[in-house]
Amino acid sequence: MAEEKRNLETIPAGSLGIIPLAGCQALGEQVDHYLVKWRRERESEHKNSLIFSGYQRDSYLLNSKVPRFGTGEGKGVIQESVRGMDLYLLVDVVNHSLTYSLFGQENHMSPDDHYQDLKRIISAVGGKARRINVIMPYLYEGRQHKRTSRESLDCAIALQELIHMGVENIITFDAHDPRVQNAIPLHGFETVQPAYQFIKNLLRNQKDLIIDADHMMVISPDEGGMSRAIYIANVLGLDMGMFYKRRDYTRIVNGRNPIVAHEFLGSDVEGKDMLIIDDMISSGESVREVAAALKKRKARKIFVCATFGLFTNGLDAFDKAYQEGIIDRVLTTNLIYQPPELLEREWYVSCSMSKYVAYLIDTLNHDTSISDLLSPNEKIQKLLGKYRNGKF
Repeated sequence: MAEEKRNLETIPAGSLGIIPLAGCQALGEQVDHYLVKWRRERESEHKNSLIFSGYQRDSYLLNSKVPRFGTGEGKGVIQESVRGMDLYLLVDVVNHSLTYSLFGQENHMSPDDHYQDLKRIISAVGGKARRINVIMPYLYEGRQHKRTSRESLDCAIALQELIHMGVENIITFDAHDPRVQNAIPLHGFETVQPAYQFIKNLLRNQKDLIIDADHMMVISPDEGGMSRAIYIANVLGLDMGMFYKRRDYTRIVNGRNPIVAHEFLGSDVEGKDMLIIDDMISSGESVREVAAALKKRKARKIFVCATFGLFTNGLDAFDKAYQEGIIDRVLTTNLIYQPPELLEREWYVSCSMSKYVAYLIDTLNHDTSISDLLSPNEKIQKLLGKYRNGKF
């Protein structure tokens, strides 16, 4: 593939090392599988030279752990040498399935715990690595990206903290607001969109779609997600609609102003398939209300694509929405923890990003441009051509 060929003659930034933190091992192992396979098959006249030392290995994963004391305090430990390595640290800050003992009580790990563990591992590197890169799919505190009153700016502070600890590149996926990178303007920050993976998995699971402006439409559930929806609509050649949330600013419920209604801006949706695009499903209340509003306007099938499926209030409401025909499919990525019960749901489609993350790591390790990985328009068009010709 083109992504592999372009890397053949470039010198790696350092011997590759991947450290998946607790809760991110499954993704790390899948990424490692691709890298081992590609580099074993890759031919280069320089691969036996000193600068390519350690290029082909049985695994690029490095052993690390964060043991904890009875108080809940911890320490980062790296169990093998990282001197001179180009390190990639993978962390899933919203993996709530992990627990540790806190004064004899079972305590579930919060995003704060995962972030602290990331800093502990960076500290354990001790400046010995040639370069440290952090792949944090769900950006820690990404929703606390701006100040509207006397509030903390948690995301900006976290980014600056990582940079001050020696991190050179931070890679995240579908940041809630990419402008938060202004906090670290002189360092690498990439926010990646999984548009290609959404389209590929939707086409793979739905064989009866007609992808044109007369039969399909892209919907942004709020004004904040407009850029995502505009990109997908332009690539697919579809019209776009948007809902905006009318809120009651006189009250605060659960830390936010409650939504009074979802108002729709867009053309007629009757008889069309709807593709709702968002960055995350938290409780899922908003996206279900948007889907119900589209159904009232006589939309045909409704597909929800969100990079992160958090489902903080459980899956029962989505089960009900599926049974009532409000939602046909929900697509999210494997970039964060997926509960086993979610993977069993008939309405759920998991979009694997493992190969894509492996491409990013492989390319960055060679200090090669990732522009085509960030803009997959050409790949999407090839995919659509195959689908329309019945070859997908």
